[in-house]
Amino acid sequence: EPLPKLRTGKEKEVVQPISCPICNSTVEGKKDQVAIYCSNKNCFAQESENLIHFVSRKGFDIDGMGDKIVEQLINEGIVRDFTDIFELKIGDLEPLERFAEKSAENLIKSIENSKQINLSKLIYSLGIRYVGEETAYLLSEEYPAQSVLGFINQVKEKKLEELVEIQGIGDKVATSIYNYFHDVDSLARLEKLSELGVTINQEEKVENEKIKGKTFVLTGSLGNMSRDEAKAIIKDNGGKTSSSVSAKTDYLLAGKDPGSKFDKAKKLEVKIINSDEFRKLI
Repeated sequence: EPLPKLRTGKEKEVVQPISCPICNSTVEGKKDQVAIYCSNKNCFAQESENLIHFVSRKGFDIDGMGDKIVEQLINEGIVRDFTDIFELKIGDLEPLERFAEKSAENLIKSIENSKQINLSKLIYSLGIRYVGEETAYLLSEEYPAQSVLGFINQVKEKKLEELVEIQGIGDKVATSIYNYFHDVDSLARLEKLSELGVTINQEEKVENEKIKGKTFVLTGSLGNMSRDEAKAIIKDNGGKTSSSVSAKTDYLLAGKDPGSKFDKAKKLEVKIINSDEFRKLI
């Protein structure tokens, strides 16, 4: 919302770009959204960011494949999309800057080790627009699968209305998921991941009756426990996490310096707990 009280008179009008600063393709966006995007799917910047997202800790978590390595692989034409990562060989890496025989071997081992992945992390790694960790987890719970192909086959058969009905997924997110799983190129890349040996970890959950089925929202600093750790504990015990407080929220896990979620939780009479109380639940 506008904050006129904070204006000093020195503000400048923001001119929205009409072309991508990297590849000069036109940009696109929707009238009801602030964000704009490059229309070129093959834009170097998009390819680079997509791959960085794919190999990140919350995705395939490929040790040794940082931003600079990804950019170098794209610049050299060795990698174009995420499936190419799993076809890399030591000989592809050794001639590159920063790579000796040992470091090339280590990266290939990291890539091989990453092929076993939790379904929610696989979904997150794909970079589907509007699909973050929480939505990826919701999808993995709604459509559990023992293989990449098994997951694809479930989701691509769903109607848009069925995706919208998943708790925590609204129209905008559901439409993005639907479009992704009805895009020929996206499906081809996913199928290739399966062919290249990517498999889904079969997780055994030890559900905690105090947490099972409950929805948690996190706010503030949790001290010795990071938010990612807290979210993992909640999910491993059968609970769910959400980014916003609503009447359907069961617990607000509040740490130091909580934000506006704290006030909203009090207003909605959502149970507010601290880190110590959370530990007692688990």
